[in-house]
Amino acid sequence: MNSNSRISVCLATYNGEKYVREQLVSILKQLSPNDEIIVSDDHSTDKTLSVIESLNDPRIRIIINELGKGYSSNFENAINHSTGDYIFLSDQDDVWIENKVKIMMNELQSFDLVVSDAIISDSFLKPTLGSHFKAHNTKIGFLNNWLKTRYIGACMAFRREIFSKLLPFPSQSKWCAHDYWIANIAEFFFKVKLVDIPLIKYRRHGNNASTGGEKSKNSIFHKIIVRIYTFLQLIKRM
Repeated sequence: MNSNSRISVCLATYNGEKYVREQLVSILKQLSPNDEIIVSDDHSTDKTLSVIESLNDPRIRIIINELGKGYSSNFENAINHSTGDYIFLSDQDDVWIENKVKIMMNELQSFDLVVSDAIISDSFLKPTLGSHFKAHNTKIGFLNNWLKTRYIGACMAFRREIFSKLLPFPSQSKWCAHDYWIANIAEFFFKVKLVDIPLIKYRRHGNNASTGGEKSKNSIFHKIIVRIYTFLQLIKRM
């Protein structure tokens, strides 16, 4: 790895005052002085921003999401403002496990997208289902992830080189969420690696913005539209 390489952690927030400080502390201790955390806030109405500002760390840069309401647009906004060579995604309510950055960066020297396992936990970070990979039978490969991805966005890190195909995100985020899009772009065009080590405590507290790999409640019609729409968007990037 080039000693001048920089990491950008893209963290999307919305009314996350309860957990965001703990998450940021777990991230900051793993970053170098030259790395950055891009916090894209989706117009929070609680004390999220003041909690973040209280950390008073120059590596944190707060921007407001102007791409449209929703977590997928919020992540796209953060990614658009990132400047690093390597992008890590982060939810506002998890906790990074020690050595996450070191392990992921080692794999990113050979792969374009790296996805780690996670420990599925309750609101107090007590393990519930344990390994996400085992609980959801996570598998690598385009067909597997186009039909039914089990990759969690908060477990992803990728090289800036995938931006050429990744951005902008498809306009209809209701049919193509950010992590589903990133997974499919990477599997279709690039090299992907699964890291069979839990590197985050994936907090499920009942108010999470995403389902996190839990069983979808969407109709069969919706699922078909999602897959057709996403495949057509992939073809457009060829």
